[in-house]
Amino acid sequence: MQPLLDVSSLTVKFALRDTALTAVNDVSFTLSKGERLGLVGESGAGKSVTGFSILNLVSKPGFIAGGSVLFEGRDLTRADAETLRDIRGNRISMIFQDPMMTLNPVLTVGTQMIETIRAHKKVTRKEAEAIALDKLRKVYIPSPERRLTQYPHEFSGGMRQRIVIAIALLTSPSLIIADEPTTALDVTIQAEIMDLLLELCQSEDMGLILITHDLGVVSQVTQKIAVMYAMGDTASVVGAPLHPYTRGLLGALPQCADKADCGLETVAAPRARRRLNQIPGSMPSLSDVPRGCPFNNRCELCETVCTTTRPLLEKKSDGRLAACHMVA
Repeated sequence: MQPLLDVSSLTVKFALRDTALTAVNDVSFTLSKGERLGLVGESGAGKSVTGFSILNLVSKPGFIAGGSVLFEGRDLTRADAETLRDIRGNRISMIFQDPMMTLNPVLTVGTQMIETIRAHKKVTRKEAEAIALDKLRKVYIPSPERRLTQYPHEFSGGMRQRIVIAIALLTSPSLIIADEPTTALDVTIQAEIMDLLLELCQSEDMGLILITHDLGVVSQVTQKIAVMYAMGDTASVVGAPLHPYTRGLLGALPQCADKADCGLETVAAPRARRRLNQIPGSMPSLSDVPRGCPFNNRCELCETVCTTTRPLLEKKSDGRLAACHMVA
């Protein structure tokens, strides 16, 4: 069966005066209808750029240098402007990090929701208002009729994020891309938003790409995880990580500091020390990516081959994909 989304060898570059820097290098993954994928990595790993590339929204000087993004069989990297307008915000919706930057502060929530609906559907204003009210109820906004007349600043951070999610649902999309939707929220509200996204995906049969740096969050919501170095099902990635980078990310979680079953003993601190793991160094500059494996100067398993030859994304012994010379 044809997947809902098939990203193959996606490469995104940013042009400079004399060269071009590679921000996303040969990324591939698939997503079926109703499936949930976590896209994980450090700041600067290319997660958000990948999300924007799916919608062909990379701004100049960025450009898609190679690969394909097949959505419902259509390649969005080669689609014309009219096709993209029909898909963006209609078949694929995006939830951004900061709801205050997403919502227009001088327009009421109702105006913004109704305009979004009428931009994609041929409905009357009254019909659009009914759809908006229904979506507000789905995200558990109390007194939705009154909320439609209010401005974004009249809502709390968690409520604003719920409004943004409601707007993303207005056209009943097949896929939602959520770019770190809980970054500005406290832990309790984060959990509520994640539970809400999970509930909506299951009830509406929507696909979800959850972009985040927090493996703890995606382990509760998604079925597959792509770590920008490797990919596998969530239970395997979290329970028995293959790639040393994934192990390092898991070791940096506070809840793993006191556990021996995080699959981290080979790269994290020994259990007896019970210290929070830290991945050494930082993401390399795009203009100075190490030869061989880009992670080699931060990896405790690094061997000579890692510094000379870039590893290919390959299927390993248990069926998962990983780009690492040191993983069988």
